[in-house]
Amino acid sequence: MIIGASGDIGTAIAKQLAGEGYRLILHYYQNKQAITAHRAGLDKESILMEIQADLSETEGINHLIRQLVFPVDAVIFAGGKAHYGLFQDTDEGAMDLMLTLHVKAPWTITKHLLPSMIRRKQGRIILITSVWGEVGAGHEVVYSSVKGAQNSFVKALAKEAAPSGIAVNAVSPGFIDTKMNQHLLSEEKAQIIHDIPANRAGTSKDVAHTVSFLMSKQSDYIHGEIIHVSGGWRS
Repeated sequence: MIIGASGDIGTAIAKQLAGEGYRLILHYYQNKQAITAHRAGLDKESILMEIQADLSETEGINHLIRQLVFPVDAVIFAGGKAHYGLFQDTDEGAMDLMLTLHVKAPWTITKHLLPSMIRRKQGRIILITSVWGEVGAGHEVVYSSVKGAQNSFVKALAKEAAPSGIAVNAVSPGFIDTKMNQHLLSEEKAQIIHDIPANRAGTSKDVAHTVSFLMSKQSDYIHGEIIHVSGGWRS
């Protein structure tokens, strides 16, 4: 199951995993057009079902869980949103939304899926976090905080889940060329790329390839890791 399958990174992950033969449950919130494009562009056998849900609300989280009719062997949390502005100007509603979307939703969905994974002695839980969850970003304090919480969740849950054959890991992207960064001016993007040792922005495919590895048998001994996909930036 891919949470946030309609975003740039979620779309790349869906294409990558469908091409490798995985059968997918695709979650989205508003971008039905992207999900329709998945249907048109992927093998029709690749998509088991689609679920629309607003995971920034408790009822939306519960709605997603109620819709699940297939066993889930792996869940990838690729959804979310940024929040920009000074922390002192951030209202409580924005804080609650970000906390529910980025922390409570992964907690609740994972808690629901774990018992069946434990019974089958296998599973993959992968969160797409952010370098800001480790180093923090001014004007993105709330976003940095919830991404840091995701990293802690991964490290702690991995210790509980590993004995049952369940791998819990995170992919921590740096500056990725997605719609989330479209607010930046061209000069600001150029300055960031100048600071990246690899001398380019990352792509959604870079993230998807890392997720593909974590889904594979080759990653069986990797548990509780936060894998940077950042071109050496902020490492």
